[in-house]
Amino acid sequence: MGSVTAIGLADSVLDLETQLAYHLQGNHYPPVPLSMVQPCIDAIDAYYEEDYERFIAMPEGVFYKGMSHAPAHAIIEQHHLDPWLPQDEYYGEEDAGYELGLGLE
Repeated sequence: MGSVTAIGLADSVLDLETQLAYHLQGNHYPPVPLSMVQPCIDAIDAYYEEDYERFIAMPEGVFYKGMSHAPAHAIIEQHHLDPWLPQDEYYGEEDAGYELGLGLE
């Protein structure tokens, strides 16, 4: 499993909650608790609204740097939610390194 599985899940007919549940349990070790599904959905929603710094409440017993909330961008990054985010249509992934000046062609 991994990013290919996540991409497949994001393109599937499964509802978002089920997609994320499979992703969090199957693509992470140790598996991410299912209580994180809703915060992941909230973070994805914040991303679509371009509110990357929005604080999302963590489930009971889950903390981010000792806090009971985390910024949307941190949840997205730490839970590898990129397949559920809009992709830049102008620059494909193959151009990403080149455009950033990394010399990856």
